[in-house]
Amino acid sequence: MGRRDRKNGTSHESLHKDTIQARRVAFKTPATAVLLLSAPEEDVLIKACQAIYEFAEEGDLSKVYLTEHGALGPLSQLIAHSNNKIRRNAFIGLGVMATNSAARTALQNMDVIPSIIDKLSLDDTVVQEFGTLCLSCLSVESCCKVQIIDNNGLPLLINLLSSSDPDVQKNSLDTIYNLVQDTQICPAVIELHGLRQLLTLLKSDFNAIQQLALNTLQTIAISKESQSAFREERVFDELIEILNNKDLIDLHMETLLILSNCMSDLESFRMIQNGGGLSTLMDLLLTPKVSESQAVLLKNGNIEMQAIAVKCIACAAQNPGLHPFLHEQKIEKVLVDLLSGGSDNVKAYGCRAFAALSSFLPSKDLFRDLGGIPIVVRLLKSKCPEIIEHATQGLANLTSGDQLNTMEVFYAGGPKVLVQRLQDTCPKVLANSITILGRMAGQEAVRCKVVSEGVVPALVEPLKSADTQALINALLCICELAFEEDARAKLRGADGLEPLVRLLRSSHMEVLRCTCMAISVCAKDEPTALEMCKFGALEILQEITQSINRRNKFTEFALISLLKYNLSLKYGLLGYLATTDVIIDGLYDAGKVGFCQKGLTLEDLCMEPVNRRRPVIVVNAIETSDEVQQKDEAQSECSEERNRILMEDISLPLLVKEVKDSIEPLIEEQEQYVALARFVSEIMGGAIGKEERDTFAWLQHLEELRYKLQCNVIPIGMISKGFHCHRALLFKYLADSIGLRCTLVRGDYNRAWNEVLLYKGEPCCNENLSQPCCYIVDLMHQPGTFLAADSTAAIEYESL
Repeated sequence: MGRRDRKNGTSHESLHKDTIQARRVAFKTPATAVLLLSAPEEDVLIKACQAIYEFAEEGDLSKVYLTEHGALGPLSQLIAHSNNKIRRNAFIGLGVMATNSAARTALQNMDVIPSIIDKLSLDDTVVQEFGTLCLSCLSVESCCKVQIIDNNGLPLLINLLSSSDPDVQKNSLDTIYNLVQDTQICPAVIELHGLRQLLTLLKSDFNAIQQLALNTLQTIAISKESQSAFREERVFDELIEILNNKDLIDLHMETLLILSNCMSDLESFRMIQNGGGLSTLMDLLLTPKVSESQAVLLKNGNIEMQAIAVKCIACAAQNPGLHPFLHEQKIEKVLVDLLSGGSDNVKAYGCRAFAALSSFLPSKDLFRDLGGIPIVVRLLKSKCPEIIEHATQGLANLTSGDQLNTMEVFYAGGPKVLVQRLQDTCPKVLANSITILGRMAGQEAVRCKVVSEGVVPALVEPLKSADTQALINALLCICELAFEEDARAKLRGADGLEPLVRLLRSSHMEVLRCTCMAISVCAKDEPTALEMCKFGALEILQEITQSINRRNKFTEFALISLLKYNLSLKYGLLGYLATTDVIIDGLYDAGKVGFCQKGLTLEDLCMEPVNRRRPVIVVNAIETSDEVQQKDEAQSECSEERNRILMEDISLPLLVKEVKDSIEPLIEEQEQYVALARFVSEIMGGAIGKEERDTFAWLQHLEELRYKLQCNVIPIGMISKGFHCHRALLFKYLADSIGLRCTLVRGDYNRAWNEVLLYKGEPCCNENLSQPCCYIVDLMHQPGTFLAADSTAAIEYESL
């Protein structure tokens, strides 16, 4: 096919010599010509328009000069003149002027488009050429696009694509291309049979027209509604024919771009495949052809043909329904080869295809078998953002539910490079990197190694992210990492607990759920739990527990996990300590605490003046003299007084010693429970008959102790007349000290009791021993008696 280039406006002189004579019109200045555009004489108008045109062609400065001197207004009027020569010369002047931005801006305000469109139907090539030139310049503006459509300009422009004049074709095509940038116009182009006209232009003798026709088809192809029309018009056959024609190699890139917009549609893909297009694409992928002209394009920064061929495959891979067809073509092997040695553009589209196919099970296994995972991990070090984004997405897909692929990422050095990606500003890269790290951390065998790569400190910043998915992934990753004590220590050291606790305020329920999960895991050790409490975790969780909309099993579990290291608050809030809640020195019972009520610390309670409220009972063995001497000398007088009061419980260590000496050595567990119950009862005033409960002076005794100590806090070892709540607390403390398992349960009206698990028949040895049962230990009436839970006797013991 022959080639010749042709610029707009180069042919009008030869075609219309009768219109524009080769003589100069003797006007003293261009401004004079502008004034004469309003003359009544037709001969003067012809010469004035000609002078304007000739001056405008001298360059942009001339066009600006004419615009500033008001040439556009008269010209816009003269394009509707009845005299053919005047009309033609006015169109030429207006078209040449419109190529200048200043003139174009002025024309937008003159409502000239209806007049131009009205005259395009005339059988006048000059009018059509320069009228379409003017429209092509104006149609880059949105307001002008609307005017062209509203004045039915699109049908005329499509008809002009079949003009015998290449300049008319080129200008009309240029205008249509600008119009279809608004995809809502594309269906109208198709309905007006514009596709067939565009396909005809692909056979033009002019390269510029062919290129522009392909670009227009490419834009139309973006619209999903166009796919059916493309198939009906056999557009794909024409495109594949171009790809198979080596003489048209300079059109191959634009052709491939059209196909890339259609490849994700199943029916279009099958038509391209049946027409040999997929085989042609595979040839381009494996043996890309680059001409000298393309080498110049590459040098100028255009995407090379191989990259566009990969883009076609990547677009097809976005449709999961096409994965089997691509798998049949062994596309995974091609992609692995391209990712290991292609250009950045090839790798970018290759990673995009890899990411999409990585969710297809056969491809997941094949990518691993082909050694593709180490290659993609290395691409995470790329400086190209698109490569990194799709590479992380692909690895996230590959490792989803696949332990082998997860370990392959680990062995390929994934932890180190992914930690570096946590500094990325792209939310998708950040979220996917965290996801992959979390999956590796979920493998117990390598979790320590993942932690050692610095992932924990690197997660602190993502915990402050505004991206919800990155937040959720970071929290889930912490859930996996925090099983390691070293990870929890690193999170504390990196100041990561404060932003973690702050996320409990999130209104996003999934973020809240994941935050509670992370807090629950982090609360596995006391230092971490206490620091989270320092940042207000307990208070926030208590608030959430009172919210019907926000509370759930995760918030409750997080609260219980934290309360494990604050048994005083746990007992105050929940009224229950489990067998695993071992009481240590410092626990205090201040009565029930409401969930929205801020619990006071022991120090706060010690500092309160004596009042009429319920005394606070503290469990705290006396410190040795050496330990006392190690107290900080800078303590305030208030703190010294508090410590003095607490240290006055000289009896509690003696009680512990006696229990260890006399009860712990007993062989049978039941015997230990009985002996301990009788011991506690004896210490707390002995057995009390049910009829004697109202006359038992325990309240008076506590008041005497309170005023003796001048403090509302009473050490439990000082109590010699104790009620249900005091006996149960002491029983739990002493049982924990010798390893006996029991609970502590708070009831109403100063009731409290201890539950123990015993095998059936232990109270009566002739019963079946296979099933343990829950019993309440009587510490008041018949100390050492076991009351079956939920029995009448147990309910009576727990109630008034």
